Amino acid sequence: MTPRPVTRDLAALSRIVSDSGGVFASTRIAAFFDLDGTLLPLPSLERRLFRALRARHAIPASNYLRWLTQAIASGSRGVTRMVHANKTYLRNVSLEECSAAANSMGTLACADFKVAAGQAAIAKPHPLSAFFPAAIKCAAWHARQGHAIVFVSGTLEFLAKQAALALLLRLLARGITTPIAVCATQLEQDNQRYTGQIRGEAIFGEAKVRAMHDIAAKNDFDLSRSYAYADGTQDRWMLGAVGQPFAVNPTHELERIARLRSWSILRWEPTIDQQASVQPARVAALSGPELRRVRGRGLEPTRPPTGLRNAVETNLIPTTKPEPSV
Repeated sequence: MTPRPVTRDLAALSRIVSDSGGVFASTRIAAFFDLDGTLLPLPSLERRLFRALRARHAIPASNYLRWLTQAIASGSRGVTRMVHANKTYLRNVSLEECSAAANSMGTLACADFKVAAGQAAIAKPHPLSAFFPAAIKCAAWHARQGHAIVFVSGTLEFLAKQAALALLLRLLARGITTPIAVCATQLEQDNQRYTGQIRGEAIFGEAKVRAMHDIAAKNDFDLSRSYAYADGTQDRWMLGAVGQPFAVNPTHELERIARLRSWSILRWEPTIDQQASVQPARVAALSGPELRRVRGRGLEPTRPPTGLRNAVETNLIPTTKPEPSV
């Protein structure tokens, strides 16, 4: 696939990040990515946002009590649901304050960048702005195959969109421009402030699968030929919805499920120096979308599935397999 012309205008580039409906015209294959722990190292984007807001004294003191009260009320439905569905700490926090806090985090598209001689480069990236190096390689591989890239994440929508813009900048540095669609948790707003309530449903667990089916229907994606990448136990439904599931740095429970279902497992590591966020780094078991297939009680490298075999021929995936490890 021939890369599209490099986009020089950041405002124009930001318009490539869109909602999840009807943005891809010529592909039936999608790559669905979770964000926290999959594309980006932990802690989660929302946890970083909370810390930034707290440091700026932007959260009203009464919101902590509101959050605790709702957490206790919803505790019987599980800790994960409580964390993803409880946004009362953002009650009456302005959109402007949240945007300023997100920018201060240094994790997203606020990283400086420049375009010169037809090439893009990230300048002075913040230590937390790094994606997993292998994640960038993987997204670049999918873009070169003409696959749609879709974020399906439980994080807040404005954080997910900024993360999508940050990834676009990193792909742009490789001479690639491609649309990225975002499906994430939306918040209610009133007079330019958040109400602390979710609009619709929080995008986690089985809600991700419902979102994926909706996105597939709007864009005519074939889920049986599509890919999904995720790390958490609650993502098992997301991975099970596609023909090419990849458990990335999985939790113990997700790894157990992956073994039972013969899903591929990827081990992605951050850079040694997070400030070199756009440089390749050693990945313990894999590089790019290279595969390690789960078999029996151990992990064995296998030949890539049909959708990835051409990448081996073009040296996008190393043909030398890593030693199996458990």
